[in-house]
Amino acid sequence: MTTSDGSSTGAAQALEQLGSLALREHSMETLLQRVVELTKVVMPDATEASISLLVNDKPTTAVFTGQLALDCDESQYGRGYGPCLHAASSGEVTEVPDTRTDTRWPDYMRKAADLGALSSLSVPLPISEGMAGALNIYNRQPNAFDDTSRSAAKKFVPYAGVAAANMQDYQDARNMADHLQKALDSRAVIDQAKGILMERHKMTADQAFQVLARISMQTNAKLRSVADQLVTTGDLAGLPSRPS
Repeated sequence: MTTSDGSSTGAAQALEQLGSLALREHSMETLLQRVVELTKVVMPDATEASISLLVNDKPTTAVFTGQLALDCDESQYGRGYGPCLHAASSGEVTEVPDTRTDTRWPDYMRKAADLGALSSLSVPLPISEGMAGALNIYNRQPNAFDDTSRSAAKKFVPYAGVAAANMQDYQDARNMADHLQKALDSRAVIDQAKGILMERHKMTADQAFQVLARISMQTNAKLRSVADQLVTTGDLAGLPSRPS
C-alpha cells in the first residue's frame, strides 16, 4: 500500500495537475477520464477506478481505468443495488472493507470477490438535479483504504462533479437544439404542404391546415408525416380530389 506521506504528496500533485488543465482543451469525457486515472495513481496499489452516473435513475459507467472497475459497476447495475449505486443515490460515502465478509448486498459481494475486488470505496459526486454519480475505487486487497486515501478520494470528487454536470448540461443543450431543429423542420414541411393545397385547391391557409389535420386524424399519422407525403409525392392518402 502507498504510505500516508506518499499518498498525501501524490494527491497534492495530482490535484495540481487537475487544477492546471485547460477546460477548453478537453471534452468532459476526457476530463473525467483524467480524474479516474489520477485517482488510481494516488490510491493504494492494485486499484482500479470508475465514475458511475445516474441520469433519471438510469446507471451508466462514464469512464473507468480497468476491466475490474467496469465489471463491478455493471454487476451492480444488473442487480439494481450495490455500493456505487448506494453512494450515488444516497449521497453517502460507502466503503466495503472486505467483500468476503461484508453482509450488505450479499450476492453482489460474492460476485465482487469472485471478480477480484476485495474492498471498495464509493464517494458521491455533487452534480445537479436529475443526475447523480459516484467516484468508485476498487482494490484487490481487503481493508485497502486508510484515512489518507479516503481524504484524497474526497478531494477528487469536486473536479469529477463539475465535469459530469457540464457534460450533462452540454448534452441537454444538444438535445434541446435537436428538438428545436426538428420542430423547425416540421413547421417548414407543414407550411410547404399548406402552400400546395392553397395553390391547388384555392384554399385559405387555415382551410389547408384543417385538411392536413383531418387526414392526420383519419389515418392516425403524425401531421408532419402527412405533410411530408404531400410535399414529397404530390399525393395525400385519404384526400379527395376537391376537399371541402
